[in-house]
Amino acid sequence: MKRTITGICCMLAAVATVRAQGTFRREWAAGISGGMTYAQTPFSPKVRQSIYRGYTAGVTLRWITEKNLGLQLEVNYKQQGWNENFENADDGQDYSALYYRRRMNYVDIPFFTHIRFGNEQMSFFVNLGPQIGFLLHEKTEENLNGAEPQRINAQHGMPAEKSFEWGIGGGPGVELRTGIGCFLLEGRYYYALSDFYGTRRQDPFSKASAQVISVKLSYLIPFR
Repeated sequence: MKRTITGICCMLAAVATVRAQGTFRREWAAGISGGMTYAQTPFSPKVRQSIYRGYTAGVTLRWITEKNLGLQLEVNYKQQGWNENFENADDGQDYSALYYRRRMNYVDIPFFTHIRFGNEQMSFFVNLGPQIGFLLHEKTEENLNGAEPQRINAQHGMPAEKSFEWGIGGGPGVELRTGIGCFLLEGRYYYALSDFYGTRRQDPFSKASAQVISVKLSYLIPFR
């Protein structure tokens, strides 16, 4: 009798385990996103600058493959660049009224690993992975009128020489699941591993790549 009861208990436990594992179902989700970007462009030699603020918007496709793991592909329009600050002049002249801003518009394509924790209604997640980008066009706003307010001013007359960009990105976020879809708030950091200027010995810069922080709000509709 004890052996029979033990066997039944083991069978019930096995069935319960299988059912618990079977509650997870793979899920696709697709939607849109939008937000703000805060960019700088570290140059070497250094160019004094402040944060450039822009916008980002795009579409997202996500595939949850495991209970806490998935893949995410995006196609985004993104503004980045740099904003030069002339409050402290290098040659003693007053350049406080001058400004120089370069806006660079990209289409970028991140391919992320999506790691999530939490319950069905609310979860926290981290996205991390590589991304590539393609420069669409760039625009300059300035009133320098030939002035050279920094030690390095070569960038003022140089358009981007390379239109392809690649790097790594990612960041944390929170997701709220409702009856009409999923709402996600996310912070992200992107570090470009490529330069948009030539960086040979004879070129003005040995480094010219982007760093971008973005804050995004996304809306996804899940389907199976």
